[in-house]
Amino acid sequence: METETMGRVLVTAKIENMRDLLAVEMGLLQPAQVRATEVTDALVDTGASMLSMPRQMIDQLGLVYLRSRRTRTASGTSDARLYGLVKLTIQDRDFTTDVLELPDGSPVLIGQLPLEAMDWVIDMPGRRLIGNPAHGGEQMYELYSIFPNPPAPQQGD
Repeated sequence: METETMGRVLVTAKIENMRDLLAVEMGLLQPAQVRATEVTDALVDTGASMLSMPRQMIDQLGLVYLRSRRTRTASGTSDARLYGLVKLTIQDRDFTTDVLELPDGSPVLIGQLPLEAMDWVIDMPGRRLIGNPAHGGEQMYELYSIFPNPPAPQQGD
């Protein structure tokens, strides 16, 4: 699942084109036609905000350009291209997100937003992701609102 290399946390991540998954759900595509990739060395990067991928992989998945966004990197600020939409799966947890473009040759970066949404935390001594200990290791969303108890799911949810 995770690979230990020089203090970095590397994970296996499955990335699927969400438009293709929806087309399967609507009966327009067969499951085998979903554009997807499995990356065995995605870099967990808490200095990054989002899922970021090299342009070649974005093209392979057939992602649609959405817009440019300002980004801050170690070399300063610049504009990055934003593409959508993918389903990111790490182990048994998934998150739907847009993707920031990186130059070809860059690793896939798993940033803070996907990690938080999937309720992963970094176990630095073990150089791996673990389920959030504050939630007993189980995936849990935190829902703080003016309502003490969220409404119960409706039938079919």
